Amino acid sequence: MASNPRTEISPLARMGIDIGPLILFFAVFLLAPGSDLERLLAATAAFMVAMCVAMAFSWWKVRHISPMLWISGALVLVLGSLTLYFHNEAFIKMKPTFVYLLFSIVLGYGLWAKKPLLELLLGRAYPGLSERGWRLLTINWALFFLAMAAANEVIWRTQSTTFWASYKLWGAIPLTLLFAALNIPMLLKHGLQLDDPKDVPVPPEG
Repeated sequence: MASNPRTEISPLARMGIDIGPLILFFAVFLLAPGSDLERLLAATAAFMVAMCVAMAFSWWKVRHISPMLWISGALVLVLGSLTLYFHNEAFIKMKPTFVYLLFSIVLGYGLWAKKPLLELLLGRAYPGLSERGWRLLTINWALFFLAMAAANEVIWRTQSTTFWASYKLWGAIPLTLLFAALNIPMLLKHGLQLDDPKDVPVPPEG
């Protein structure tokens, strides 16, 4: 008996899954009482719960959790647990670095091995995109993730916790969305077929 085709999640729901937990993290950090460390611990706990909810919602909605969401969620739970156990903010602050580096390495390996790993990760999100288009998009995202990993390391090691948390929401997310938008002309040139180019998906924010 043939299995039913996987239901595609809407762009709005996908953005909620990818960005919602981070918005909650920032909101709790901003509103919770106490010192910077106490607020970060509360925000980290909320972040962990929100990631579990996002993954559960994705499974409930489309019976699927993307590989990138699995990776991001696993790192949030592991590094978040270490943050809470040791009361050491470095673990959760390094989480974006690990996510970005892992994605960059995986995509770089795919280029080297001539395997369309980004296409496998994003599934049918880019209908009609040619082989060259996938290769160019993979190169672009691999370099972007590498740059974002370096930026996160510089910011969390040199700036306050408040600045780092604000950068995650007001810096990293807009930069990721802007970078995705800047790729649209190239994608359309190489065969991308979407009813609305604004619906081009972006990988989860680190």
